Amino acid sequence: MIPLGTLLLPTLLSAPLALAQIQVEAGVDVNVGSSSKVAAAWFAGWHTNTTPAYTLDNVPWEKYTKLTYSFAETTPDGALDMSGSNETLLPDFIARAKENGVTPAVSIGGWAGSRFFSSAVATAENRTAFVKTVLDFATEYELEAIDFDWEYPNNQGLGCNTINANDTANFLAFLQELRADDFGATLELSAATAISPFMNADGEPSEDVSAFAEVFDYIAIMNYDLWGTWSTSVGPNAPLNDSCAAPENQQGSAVSAVEAWSAAGMPLDQIVLGVASYGHSFGVNKTAAMNGTDSLVLYPAFNATAFPAGDAWDDEPSVDACGVQENQGGVIQFWGLVEQGYLGTDGQPAEGVPYVFDECSQTNFVYNSTTEVLISYDSAEAFTAKGAFIKDMGLRGFATWEAGGDYQDILLDAIRQASGF
Repeated sequence: MIPLGTLLLPTLLSAPLALAQIQVEAGVDVNVGSSSKVAAAWFAGWHTNTTPAYTLDNVPWEKYTKLTYSFAETTPDGALDMSGSNETLLPDFIARAKENGVTPAVSIGGWAGSRFFSSAVATAENRTAFVKTVLDFATEYELEAIDFDWEYPNNQGLGCNTINANDTANFLAFLQELRADDFGATLELSAATAISPFMNADGEPSEDVSAFAEVFDYIAIMNYDLWGTWSTSVGPNAPLNDSCAAPENQQGSAVSAVEAWSAAGMPLDQIVLGVASYGHSFGVNKTAAMNGTDSLVLYPAFNATAFPAGDAWDDEPSVDACGVQENQGGVIQFWGLVEQGYLGTDGQPAEGVPYVFDECSQTNFVYNSTTEVLISYDSAEAFTAKGAFIKDMGLRGFATWEAGGDYQDILLDAIRQASGF
């Protein structure tokens, strides 16, 4: 097999011969075009009540094939809770989507909403009850699709999730039971996943996920939050590739994630690439950021005790669902980069703003030398490279976190065009 990570994007990925060789040697049965392509985003219900708000009127419906309302959170008793996501808007969301020929979905789970996934599917009795819960929910709202965002099976996410060594096997059994139902068989089922296949009972990435390919229409690999203030240095939030980076800077990428899932038995045309319309902020002094040059350097050290604010949507310091004190989030949406003057209204770096584009990861960085904040984010150029990767690899499409993060559809238009919509 030719590791996908050895390819230098985007040039080699545009070669049909290279693509065919990858598919044949990987033993992947690819039938590109056999399934409808996906142009999707997650719609954060709570941002309909924030300042600024992102409402149903702001959605460019004609540019999506699917929109996923987030989140229905798991509860200790196996129910679903949408109290944090403006549940009253959900019927209007579904109606508006259908009016525009867009598939409406609801995502179950999320970072804070996955705490009780494990217990919901831990026993045969619980699985049957949770199948009924999901089907009743889909029936009540006349849904056509359900997205599962379990973060993560047999791999602690938030910090206080219920967890079980058999999570992945139990998840599969639950999905198979859901599919066995007459109505469940008609639903479009997807999953938002980590960059590695679901963890097996030994806590290692599963080597065979082919059974999941039989129950999911597709998976969306969440190729973002790979670097942040928890990392050892400033790095790309959502790298397309990292095989060309130094070994210590290879923490995962779209290329290696697709390779891992494909090698484990997920067909390429059942893989959607998750992309980010936001960036991460780091406190970096000018010496580290510039290293004596006139331009930014890659992977500089940052101040681990500084937690810069992002935009108006950024999470302020608070106590999380586990009772743990969290610092300022430092997340800045693409529109926030424009609003704060890092970018012009064309989405390009504003005049005088220190900037660098990392050709390896296809990632942008901008810097405020006054506040000493360095930001890793994706531009239209980065989204174009990812769209080309999606098209050349025969992936199902893209899904953006989140719909409201863009500015004037700059990112959405770039990835749509490059991926073939």
